[in-house]
Amino acid sequence: LAERPDPVPGPGECLIRVAASGVNRPDVLQRKGAYPPPPGASDLPGLEVAGEIVAGDSQALLAHGLQIGDEVCALANGGGYAERCVVPVGQCLPVPRGWSMAEAATLPETCFTVWANVFDRAQLKAGETLLIHGGSSGIGVTAIQMARAMGARVLVTVGSADKAEACRALGADVAINYREQDFVVAAKAATDGRGVDVILDMVAGDYIGRGVQALADDGRLALIAVQGGVKSEIDAGLVLRKRLTITGSTLRPRSAAFKRQVAQALREVVWPLIDAGHIKPVIDCELPALRAADAHARMESNQHIGKIVLTW
Repeated sequence: LAERPDPVPGPGECLIRVAASGVNRPDVLQRKGAYPPPPGASDLPGLEVAGEIVAGDSQALLAHGLQIGDEVCALANGGGYAERCVVPVGQCLPVPRGWSMAEAATLPETCFTVWANVFDRAQLKAGETLLIHGGSSGIGVTAIQMARAMGARVLVTVGSADKAEACRALGADVAINYREQDFVVAAKAATDGRGVDVILDMVAGDYIGRGVQALADDGRLALIAVQGGVKSEIDAGLVLRKRLTITGSTLRPRSAAFKRQVAQALREVVWPLIDAGHIKPVIDCELPALRAADAHARMESNQHIGKIVLTW
């Protein structure tokens, strides 16, 4: 831990007294020097927090139905591993009823990412089938629950029996252990040979080419990370014949206006599902902020199921 002056909120921003900070894979990449913060963002890691608004732009707060003293969770542009964090007001969402601060800190990065990629870019609809790579990750457990709550069928890939069981308990219809099964074959078998409508892919590498094989006609593949490498070989003929869409995005560099739109969609569509109990927190472990290094080690071990949270 180190001491710094409290950050000062500017126009359109608020200052949050942080109770809990979510830990995400981009934090690990930033620590390694592979994911630098965008211009103007704090150099401290941390992309999601939960806590109390203690200062800020009163007009912006009012415009978003917030005020000093409100408990919120928020998507940060950086600086989340700290007792005080400045965030744009439009990236704040109310702490769901009955959720602890640690539980609320698991929501922003995952919910923003899943909404922007699965429902906005890939346009997953009720009745369609979603395949999630890394089903037991923080993103994965959120995507399972959001997709199920929105009426989709869910397949996941995982690396162990324990992770498969955890994903099925959250609502996954089929859990494919990639160490034992070819996910293309398993996905085709689970869809009577048709293939899946949408794939949420955080692996990349050769998974993209295999994903093209696993998609149904008019299928969409949404890429959000490249843990398996940046190069892939695909059958372009399949892309043509099946009319496939391959898209991708990273959230952090997107504009405040875009993130504000996502936050509004989440508040209108997803927060009622949370209040109704369709989406529940999945926390692998809560660690005091002094143990941030242990939190990163746990993340890098790939043994976690759900989210890792730091508490202040």
